[in-house]
Formats: sequence, structure tokens, C-alpha cells
Amino acid sequence: MKQNSHRTVYWSKMSQEDWSIYLAATEQGLCYVGSQNRDFEELSKWVAKHYKAYELMENDEILRPYIVELSEYLHGQRQQFSLPTALEGTSFQKEVWDALCAIPYGQTCSYSDIAIHIKRPAAVRAVGTAIGANPLLITVPCHRVIGKNGTLTGYRGGLEMKTKLLELERSGSNLLWTGFNY
Repeated sequence: MKQNSHRTVYWSKMSQEDWSIYLAATEQGLCYVGSQNRDFEELSKWVAKHYKAYELMENDEILRPYIVELSEYLHGQRQQFSLPTALEGTSFQKEVWDALCAIPYGQTCSYSDIAIHIKRPAAVRAVGTAIGANPLLITVPCHRVIGKNGTLTGYRGGLEMKTKLLELERSGSNLLWTGFNY
């Protein structure tokens, strides 16, 4: 098994209260966090598109540390994730995803805030596209991005999931929702 592990995407399903989420990781780290209460097909289609030559294999043991951290987050006991990730994307996408990770727990910002932060103020639509391509829901906190006028906007996991995550962070944070302050 160790010989071909570099060609394997391992997966597991985290189930806790009303959360049911598929997670996947390569040998390098977490590569996928699924939408709340979606079926296995969402994960398998994503792997088929992004890891074509990889085998998809269930492995609860490898995913256990990620499930623990995600569970701690959903219980309000964790504000940041510490385990390695395996984010595959363009340099622009990675720049946007890094900016997402810098949004403090319990705070939100707009797409234009991120575009300004990465020094590409005219790239608001491209920022939105990069955020939409984020494979690591929750752990790369794209749920913290809202419309410029304060409205909730698109989210791969659905607006219900986005709302739950923002409410979780708001109740677990004594920070005001002041926008992008870093």
C-alpha cells in the first residue's frame, strides 16, 4: 500500500449532529472538504476531475486527525486549522485562498476587499471565481466572504451551510464583524 500511496486520494465521512461531510486527503495533506449533507458523488466527481490518475480509497485512520480538527471547529473549540493541506490550483487561486485564510475567525469581508488586499482591485470577478474553486470548505474559510452590501452570496456548500458557519463563528467569537482588518 505504501508504494502507490502517492497516487491515492483517501476519503472518509465525518458525521456529527446535523453535519455529514466527506473529506479527502493525499499523502501531502487535506485536499477536499465537501458540502454539508451531500452524497458521495460530489466527492467522486471532484476527484475524477482534479486527480484523474489517482485511486479513491476509503481510509478513516488517515482522515481521523482532520475529522478531529473539523469536529472541534464545529463544536466552537477551534478557530484555526493546523494540519497540512494539499491545495492544487493556479498561482492566482492560491493567492486568493491564502487571503481567505487571513480573514480572522468571526469576521467577514467582501470580494472587493480581497481583491484590494491581493493588490488587484479590478479583479473582483476573478476573485469570486477563485473562491468558487476552493476545494477546502470551512478550512479555507470562503464562508467568511459576503457581498459588498453585506448580503450572503454564493457558496459551494449552499447558503444554509454558509449561514450556519457564520452563526457558529459569531456565537463563538467576541469580535465584531468589522470586515477585512489585517
